[in-house]
Amino acid sequence: MDNGQACTNGLSSTACDVSAVPGEEIAAICKAFGNDKHRMLDILRTVQDRYHCISPSTMDRVATETGLSRIQVEGVASFYSFLSLSPKGRITIRLCDDIVDRYAGLAEVTAAFEQVLGIRVGETSPDRAFSLEYTPCIGMCDQAPAAMINDVVLTRLTADTARAAAEALKAGLTPEHLVSERFSDLTPHERANRMVDNNVRHAGEVLLGPVPEDAGLNKAAAMMPAQIVTAIEDSGLRGCGGAGFTTGRKWRFAAGERAERRFILCNADEGEPGTFKDRVLLSERPHLLIEGMTIAARAVGASEGILYLRGEYVYLRELVEQVLEERRRRGLLGKDILGVRGFDFDIRLQLGAGAYICGEEGALISSCEGLPGEPKTRPPFPVNRGYLGHPTVVNNVETFCHAARILDRGAGWFHAMGTEGSHGTKLFSICGDCLNPGIYELPYGHSVREILEMAGGQDAAAVQVGGPSGAMIARDSFHRKLTFDDLATGGAIIVFNGERNILEIVEYYMSFFVHESCGYCTPCRVGNVFLQKAIGKFRKGLANPEDIEYLKELSGTIIETSRCGLGMTSPNPILTTLKNFPLVYSALTKPNKDGIRDTFDIQSAIDGARKIAKRRSYIFDRDFTQ
Repeated sequence: MDNGQACTNGLSSTACDVSAVPGEEIAAICKAFGNDKHRMLDILRTVQDRYHCISPSTMDRVATETGLSRIQVEGVASFYSFLSLSPKGRITIRLCDDIVDRYAGLAEVTAAFEQVLGIRVGETSPDRAFSLEYTPCIGMCDQAPAAMINDVVLTRLTADTARAAAEALKAGLTPEHLVSERFSDLTPHERANRMVDNNVRHAGEVLLGPVPEDAGLNKAAAMMPAQIVTAIEDSGLRGCGGAGFTTGRKWRFAAGERAERRFILCNADEGEPGTFKDRVLLSERPHLLIEGMTIAARAVGASEGILYLRGEYVYLRELVEQVLEERRRRGLLGKDILGVRGFDFDIRLQLGAGAYICGEEGALISSCEGLPGEPKTRPPFPVNRGYLGHPTVVNNVETFCHAARILDRGAGWFHAMGTEGSHGTKLFSICGDCLNPGIYELPYGHSVREILEMAGGQDAAAVQVGGPSGAMIARDSFHRKLTFDDLATGGAIIVFNGERNILEIVEYYMSFFVHESCGYCTPCRVGNVFLQKAIGKFRKGLANPEDIEYLKELSGTIIETSRCGLGMTSPNPILTTLKNFPLVYSALTKPNKDGIRDTFDIQSAIDGARKIAKRRSYIFDRDFTQ
């Protein structure tokens, strides 16, 4: 998440576009956000979008206007991958580098862009017209290869379409022109759907079938807050982001806290590679999402909400803002909602800036507070002291949508679907080596084999359930059920056929976790680098049988000592493939000739880890220990 080197004193005053910008313009940007330090991410995103760089002088002025130190501002600016301390092109092309995109032809797409633009990935053209770079999964795995061009998304790229797009941009056309010649005449909903297909393959009874308008909110307005919480509890609804915590219980905890302010936060930062269900709900059911957040506010006594939209979904920003404004006009947001005195609630949109870790609720709260997206120490939990120290409910898009439907149709209706302990329906994001990638809304309890048959993935040799932090299973496990008690998943199901290299996939996923670590704790930041290097050793045929035990032991250490969920799950690509594909590893090992293992130099290893993770170790680095 480090974005290169800062502009140095050795560069000319025009090295960053913003260096030559009068401080008054930066001050005006800060003022637009109330000079509020908690809106730091909004301030810096605006600077980045307008001037394509965040220079030292800009950080100084932002610090002055918001009452912070320069180092605090730089800490935010250097954390998020969509912010840059070095000059970027007026058009930044971010090619999705997910493993699914690689298998779908990313190399050919990359070559086409490089050839036409005359730059390589990681470079900016001399005239600063273009920057070309890779970015992790952007939530378009069902239509890969994909790319972000400024705020525009292109999907199903080929070498030919990539070349045509690059030539059009080089000829002076805007990224929006690549979507439609009459882009400005389209509605926000039309723009979003011109860029990205929702690929709803199976619409279920709860979310993607017919949904009456605000039926749940109308019923909630006539109920006491405690009755709403009880209905959610009785429904059996559990968080749909992967952890599966009981939703009603979370709401009850927040409602029970003594506090003058409470907050509802929607986590729309689904960054898990292979997951794109919330993207579809944001496009297909934006009103249902806001309805669910408003019901939660009624239940817990919150008057303020934040919808945290991942930076990769910036193409949906106008659509979400239009929905929020429409609901304000209709009396469904704001003061005395639906005429109920004291039922006050409104929502602001917070756009992320490229940080997978912000999908973790503590890191998301930090990001909303204008801080680097680092997880918070727990306890206290968000329901006790969350955003700005106040009780905070954090649920994801799918969970809030379910809550609105439960208030409409009743707890018993929802509870009757699915299986014991896993009630209701689930949105599955299916992609990879299958004929019909897309979104499937199904009751809990289907087997992996049944899902594969629906999606046309009968040739699957391996399936990644729950994304990289989940489990990679083999054919002998395709009978297992998609439930919280068997194969739990936030929704991602990635299909791989027999032609794919398991260790190539594992190595990619480990590189993803290395890149996305927030850098706070050594076990996650450095340990994952060691794991990645070890997998590289296997791929080169240099591993010995003892290396298998090394992988297990190091994975266990990372899981036990990491601060947040990223480190606790990052070794899963290795652990689950060791368990389910043991022959892949054993076939690539050979004993040492002398039976002696190499010695281990912690400083040498950390030096390599530092370069890859772009973070220093607060425990082992000489700079910090001397």
